[in-house]
Amino acid sequence: MTTLLVSQPNFADHHTPPGHPERPERIEAVEEALARPRFDRLVRRSAPSGDLMLAELVHDSSYLQRLRNARPAEGMGQIDGDTFICPKSLDVVTAGLGGALDALDAVLLGQVDNAFCAIRPPGHHAERAAPMGFCLINTIAITAREAQRKYGAERIAIIDFDVHHGNGTQDIFADDPTVFYASTHQMPLFPGTGHPRETGAGNIVNVALESGTGGAEMRDAYLTRIIPATIDFSPDLILLSAGFDAHERDPLAQLNWQAADYSWLTGKLIDVADRCCGNRIVSLLEGGYDLKGLAGGVSHHVAMLMDGAVGRLDE
Repeated sequence: MTTLLVSQPNFADHHTPPGHPERPERIEAVEEALARPRFDRLVRRSAPSGDLMLAELVHDSSYLQRLRNARPAEGMGQIDGDTFICPKSLDVVTAGLGGALDALDAVLLGQVDNAFCAIRPPGHHAERAAPMGFCLINTIAITAREAQRKYGAERIAIIDFDVHHGNGTQDIFADDPTVFYASTHQMPLFPGTGHPRETGAGNIVNVALESGTGGAEMRDAYLTRIIPATIDFSPDLILLSAGFDAHERDPLAQLNWQAADYSWLTGKLIDVADRCCGNRIVSLLEGGYDLKGLAGGVSHHVAMLMDGAVGRLDE
């Protein structure tokens, strides 16, 4: 397998208050982990600047102006209780978007099999009309729409294994049967959405996990619910909201996943991509707030993207 790693050169220009969990050190930890010799085979690119106007593919017409109005000339602005914006934040999210779209191009043009984008801030909480939950724009939703607009992809699957439910992604696609959204997440937990009865237009699968559960419950959720539903949907492309905050070390949640659980899960999703869409996977970093847990989870995830795991759906 040929795997692209897209890094974001300006990630540190988006500032959050001291002690905030979504901080530049997250990307530093990921980059350090992926600098080891184990990852020498990665194809590496720096994220180019994207077109922020593409946010209007998924956000309402006043959304970008709301962000611009909230952005201070200096210092730090606050959008809600935990979402902040500073003078260069929009440059950072533009680079993150550019990196995701560069990865999309590389995968859909056949230059690589799959890609991982080490970008910040996360995006899956950003709803159609409102940024929230550390997220300024919904990068993975924009990427899905661009795959449809630019490449004519008819059916996109978004699999979200962040410990927090991707309320923004669900909000954007709940009425759109061309985009399948599946999430495992702790419940109850922020943002309070993601009940299994939330099924959208039949294109939404939510599996809520109880506090304190670990890899066994996660594996059951994917083997019995999410993988069969994804195969039935038969996507042209799989996008991953790759959050690593279900790890047992994470300070914002209470699930007990281990680093090896991310390897197992990635292998299963590679199997689905091999069966349905020619191995095409683009993975975007979402959460993960303990640096050691984040680095370990990303390492296992990216190593499996590189190595592949075809033929293990029955394990």
